[in-house]
Amino acid sequence: MEQINKDDISASRNDIWRQQLRNNMSAKERTAIPRVEMPHLEPDYRVSCSEEVNCGLSVEQAVTEASRCMDCPDPQCVSGCPVSINIPGFIKNIQRGRVDIAAAVLRNTSSLPAVCGRVCPQEKQCESRCIYHKMHKQPVAIGYLERFAADNAPIADAVAPTPNGIKIAVVGSGPAGLSFAGAMAQYGYDVTVYEALHEIGGVLKYGIPEFRLPNSVVDKEIHALQQSGVKFLRDCVIGKTLSYDDLHSLGYQGIFVASGAGLPRFMSIPGENLVNVMSSNEYLTRVNLMGAGSPMHDTPVAHGKCAAVIGGGNTAMDSCRTARRMGAEKVYVVYRRSEAEMPARVEEVIHAKEEGVEFLTLHNPIEYIGDDKGRVCAMRVQRMELGEPDESGRRAPVPIEGAVEQIPVDMVIVSVGVSPNPIIPSSIPELEISRRGTIVVNDCTMQSSIGDIYAGGDIVRGGATVILAMGDGRRAAQSMHEALSKQR
Repeated sequence: MEQINKDDISASRNDIWRQQLRNNMSAKERTAIPRVEMPHLEPDYRVSCSEEVNCGLSVEQAVTEASRCMDCPDPQCVSGCPVSINIPGFIKNIQRGRVDIAAAVLRNTSSLPAVCGRVCPQEKQCESRCIYHKMHKQPVAIGYLERFAADNAPIADAVAPTPNGIKIAVVGSGPAGLSFAGAMAQYGYDVTVYEALHEIGGVLKYGIPEFRLPNSVVDKEIHALQQSGVKFLRDCVIGKTLSYDDLHSLGYQGIFVASGAGLPRFMSIPGENLVNVMSSNEYLTRVNLMGAGSPMHDTPVAHGKCAAVIGGGNTAMDSCRTARRMGAEKVYVVYRRSEAEMPARVEEVIHAKEEGVEFLTLHNPIEYIGDDKGRVCAMRVQRMELGEPDESGRRAPVPIEGAVEQIPVDMVIVSVGVSPNPIIPSSIPELEISRRGTIVVNDCTMQSSIGDIYAGGDIVRGGATVILAMGDGRRAAQSMHEALSKQR
């Protein structure tokens, strides 16, 4: 595996022949280049550790992949990005060897490019709009290139904007909160982020395993925000430790709520109260945030030899792959639809299969069975078939009469969705809340029914990707800035 360092990047900048070669390429030559493949750790090794699976592109790989970009006059990839990154702008600077400028272009609109380059579903967003699809070819690897630029750009000194003296509070340090905080800091506001947990990062820390998103990457992005003037306070639950009125008395003129959706859902089937049946939220938080399984921490966590993960999203993939790393010899993913309907990223499904996870698609659990000590020892699953599309547009799963089987398991991780954190909504009675428990906002401005409260991310959407949450944060920051500017 080739390691990237500053000497490599400098060499790339000074490699005149390579730059001339790329610049002189015809469109036909560019489209003939195959899409780069991400180097990754071998499955047998990676299930034994928490090291990041994807290793990142080398300089040569990144420059070659960047040269595939056609620099379209109407780049649809930009419209496919929830934060409207200037995608051709940063890619062309990678091609020229100017990784520093590429990273600067990214940070103009994204506070977390190293995170987004790893966990955003580019295949459903920016890459889905790439012109290469019209040629029946693989799109430019925008996500891989974003990660490369963010990881390998020289660290630039932060340029602090002129402060305007207006204090802004952010509730929650997940992707929506961090994105909002970064944008408001750029406008010159005095921004403080309140985090309920003992670590900054929200779902980026407690929900996404290090083999997919290392904590060091998140910490680097947070440090960049601190350099721009953003302050962080841990172990403070807004709605409990401090109230809405307390924030006013502290002088905050605007509040952005990004408290997430940390309330797990279950299926209300028999046996869910058995020992070793848990939510993915609990399981991943114990392992990712609290160090369960590490000899340096005392946090308890269930260890099963045969685990079942219920669900087919990215959190389910994180859970099943974590279970393998925690010693489970057999891991099932149980999903009621077919693999084609599975919402998880294709790359994550592939990695899970490589790591020995078995997929029971078109199966749905109907009961968990316990032993004489109250521990789960088996699950009963109903075989399904696909019927007509439901309200989501996907074909609805229909039970096959009489097709029920029992499978031995000693641990079940339920990953069928989450609900919004109820603390903020319940602590401000005047705040308009939807029947799902989400904060109701104006879709354009992200402003709530209370004028100085804006909200975004899972507390509004009920469940969203990192980049959609970041888009909410940036949109709310622009709207709040415009509203506060009119008051001055």
